[in-house]
Amino acid sequence: MSRRTAFLFDEHCLWHSAARLHALTLPVGGWVQPPAAAGHAESPETKRRLKSLMDVSGLTRALQVSSAPPADEEDLLRVHPSHYLARFKALSDAGGGDLGDEASVGPGSYEIARLSAGLALAAVDTVLKGEADNAYALSRPPGHHCLPDQAMGFCFLANIAIAIEAAKARHGLGKVAVIDWDVHHGNGTQAIYYRRPDVLTLSLHQDGCFPPGYSGADDQGEGAGLGANLNIPLLPGSGHAAYLDAMERIVIPALERFRPELIVVACGYDANAVDPLARMLLHSDSFRAMTQRLREAAERLCQGRLVMVHEGGYAEAYVPFCGLAVMEELAGIRTEVVDPLRDFIELQQPGEAHRRLQSELIGDLAQAFGLAG
Repeated sequence: MSRRTAFLFDEHCLWHSAARLHALTLPVGGWVQPPAAAGHAESPETKRRLKSLMDVSGLTRALQVSSAPPADEEDLLRVHPSHYLARFKALSDAGGGDLGDEASVGPGSYEIARLSAGLALAAVDTVLKGEADNAYALSRPPGHHCLPDQAMGFCFLANIAIAIEAAKARHGLGKVAVIDWDVHHGNGTQAIYYRRPDVLTLSLHQDGCFPPGYSGADDQGEGAGLGANLNIPLLPGSGHAAYLDAMERIVIPALERFRPELIVVACGYDANAVDPLARMLLHSDSFRAMTQRLREAAERLCQGRLVMVHEGGYAEAYVPFCGLAVMEELAGIRTEVVDPLRDFIELQQPGEAHRRLQSELIGDLAQAFGLAG
């Protein structure tokens, strides 16, 4: 059954660039040879190619496609202090430089980041107003690593938090669940809501990947927010079955217990099997299946209110197939596109010993979180 799906997109978001030439994430110089092309892992091409695949498949025509105004200063100040925003803008206006750890900006990056946050804000707004059943914001630069006063990991503004706080101020939104399946830990979102009970933050991520060495299994919030932050660190090499196991045994039960009014997904694709910045083994149907489970949970719990906000994913040739699968599931439309790597990746799934160990670890986490049946 087709659904009303909004797609928030703006070409300007693809024009953000790091101020320095990189090879993957390494600044060029010394022993690091300049790449043939732009070189930085956080390339616009993953997003541009996703949008292009949606266009040529015919899916875009079935969506409610629009841009949005940039998040305004009032929106930003609900999450970020004025001194941080001033520093970000000054660096951007000066042509760019390093704003934080793995967070280089270029000319105009401040305005583009505001637009990226604005797309997320508009996606939430559209769903809460009932103008669409669900929505996807193709936000760039991403946001889930950004702390209130510190950029990191390609992230400069906390897009999802900005959107949530705007919705709370404008619509009186209550409880929100943020499910982060980017392969890297959603440390920025966690930090912003760590002491708050009204936002459930749940991150599935490769154990120890980024921030380097971080696992997070014991970090469940503080004060009033105790129990409203859950981390699911997964072993490197975990694949399709592990993610669905975690969804069924932790994510969905946590949502059922929390009963949010809105579900937001930090929708990174870097857990795919060919991503250069992680070592997981997902394929496009993994993302399709996770989206289906969250869509069904949203229909049971919060009138179907589900918003996806684009985060990471650095395999330019493969991210488009993963993103298309998510969009097809949101819209309830299956195009004629066939994922050319899906069957090959399925052959690379972990062996029985790895699956058994990961399942035991997920069971231990479910018990620790009070979710084991």
